[in-house]
Amino acid sequence: MTAAPIRLLIADDHAVVRAGLRALLEGEPDFDVIAEAESGEEAVRLAGRLAPDVVLMDLRFAGPGAGIDGIEAVRRLATAAPDVPVLMLTSYSGRTDVVRALEAGARGYVLKAGPPEELFRAVRGAASGIMALASEVVGALVGQVVSPDHELTGREIEVVRLMAEGRSNRAIAQSLFLSEATVKTHLVRIYRKLSVENRAAAVSEAVRRGLLDLD
Repeated sequence: MTAAPIRLLIADDHAVVRAGLRALLEGEPDFDVIAEAESGEEAVRLAGRLAPDVVLMDLRFAGPGAGIDGIEAVRRLATAAPDVPVLMLTSYSGRTDVVRALEAGARGYVLKAGPPEELFRAVRGAASGIMALASEVVGALVGQVVSPDHELTGREIEVVRLMAEGRSNRAIAQSLFLSEATVKTHLVRIYRKLSVENRAAAVSEAVRRGLLDLD
């Protein structure tokens, strides 16, 4: 007796991407794309109503009606459809994005630029209750664990704390009796260690990691 196909819901804000994924996935005999969503909210609604075997969720949704991002959609699905596994399918491979997605409840994380076979394995794994991570994602997570310098130093935490207060580089330098060049060097290291690209993201990530308490 032939097993029932794995029923899939694709959530991505780009119609061309959804069409390409549908064509790719339905080329496999054991996959059946039953619905598409162009926003996180729509994905939550459809998953709650259709109970697919796996949701393929983009990380970020663009446009004026984008609404919630993929990570918030995963959190909501944990309540609306707790038995439906979510596989993140995205172009973003940063450690912070991966960790946030997994903490929200995603059952896997694969990259759009990866080989189709990796996506197929991840879908089948998620449907079977197996965590599936792209090789590049595994490398990023392992690097975070084994890297000897991924933790912020006491001085770097002081810099982030002052950034959280809205201080400029000059004001931070004056407060800590440093040169502005030294502050800029600290910022480069902070961004690298936190896997972020700007001041606001650095503060947000430091709070998430429990390095700052803004209450």
